[in-house]
Amino acid sequence: QVQLVESGGGSVQAGGSLRLSCVVSHHAHSRYCLAWFRQAPGMEREGVASVYTATGYTTYTDSVKGRFTISKDNTKNTLYLQMNSLKPEDTAMYYCAAGYRYASLRIADYGAWGQGTQVTVSS
Repeated sequence: QVQLVESGGGSVQAGGSLRLSCVVSHHAHSRYCLAWFRQAPGMEREGVASVYTATGYTTYTDSVKGRFTISKDNTKNTLYLQMNSLKPEDTAMYYCAAGYRYASLRIADYGAWGQGTQVTVSS
């Protein structure tokens, strides 16, 4: 059973940056997808970015393209989300997740989830 533990959240002003980390425990398969999701109060959880570990192929939701970068350090089994030019609308609980569907940002394609880390962006 894969386990994921996020860290790196916090409070920043608009225009600032944060880097989220997610330590991924042992995964039995060599090809899988890791992703970041977020959920704002009163809103549905949405996919932010994903990376397919076998190829490094990445996918982003439109609202973060050019501002966020997803990456994985295989030597540390850690997934990252570098967030630049943050906006108040980026405020949410951020979750990392693991699944098997290539380039997916659909919740249903992910079976393992972390507990989340809070990101708050003030104007």
